[in-house]
Amino acid sequence: MRCPFCHRDEDRVLDTRTAEGGYMIRRKRVCTNCNRRFGTVEKIEQLTLRVVKRDQTREPLEREKIRRGIERACSKRSVPSDKIEQVVQSIETQIYQEYETEIPAKEVGEIVMAHLARLDEVAYIRFASVYQEFHSADDFINEVSRLTKRPIRS
Repeated sequence: MRCPFCHRDEDRVLDTRTAEGGYMIRRKRVCTNCNRRFGTVEKIEQLTLRVVKRDQTREPLEREKIRRGIERACSKRSVPSDKIEQVVQSIETQIYQEYETEIPAKEVGEIVMAHLARLDEVAYIRFASVYQEFHSADDFINEVSRLTKRPIRS
């Protein structure tokens, strides 16, 4: 690994830790030339899964886009960052287990909503209102009544 400071390829690993449930490795390194420390991250390179949007255009599945949507739905809620990360990881794992090359955007939204319903009901309603394009208070009432009638899973 090249040092980001002196650009020499002479370093040694000080520490190695797994992250994201074992799907990522973080390494602390020290350059043997300039003695500066830096960190690296290794992730599993996954096949590019494409999202088929409503207009039939396709774009790569973006983990960060899912995270941003969940963070926006959870804003000003008492949902810890590590819980959000766990949900994003679970969503990504489920998508890659169930789909190989393409996934309809509608399915991504449904998977996110299912996970959000278990995480935080208010965040779920916020996400659903944008995702399902609620147009009136009746849309909110219908979704809340649907949410309250379903069995609660832990």
